[in-house]
Amino acid sequence: MAFAIAHVAFEHVNGGVKTHHFLARQDLPGFSNWLGMIVLPLLAAILSVRIRRMSQADRPRDLPRSVALPFAGALLYGAVLAASFHFGASQISLIAFAGLFPCALALPVYRAEYILGFVVGMTATFGSVIPSVFALVFAALSFIARRVFRLLISACRSRGA
Repeated sequence: MAFAIAHVAFEHVNGGVKTHHFLARQDLPGFSNWLGMIVLPLLAAILSVRIRRMSQADRPRDLPRSVALPFAGALLYGAVLAASFHFGASQISLIAFAGLFPCALALPVYRAEYILGFVVGMTATFGSVIPSVFALVFAALSFIARRVFRLLISACRSRGA
């Protein structure tokens, strides 16, 4: 919540709170950064529920690393993608965006720590709503692909046994 408030307060003092449009087109829906004061705390609350469940699962030693590393990695990835877009490095933006597909297949990016890290990393450039939409699309892709892959592995193992 503190990050969301600081972000909106900074923008308010420096020329007004921005509105971001899908594909940077004014004719598409726009989302004010004021919505970040709802979206970011909501994502953080979801992550805190996940952390509480993990700590109750009798694995408190694994907790910090298993949440902090994915969060930090997603934060860095989102920040690089946002910064490359902001500074006009279109090649890096394109590569980073295309890299989201293999990341979604290889990593469980549907987990709250990945989603929150990615959204926070992109908030300064794109607000929080548009990155949330992208994160949820890739989270769904990751969830479905990983489940299908597991089913295929299970089917192959049961046929071989």
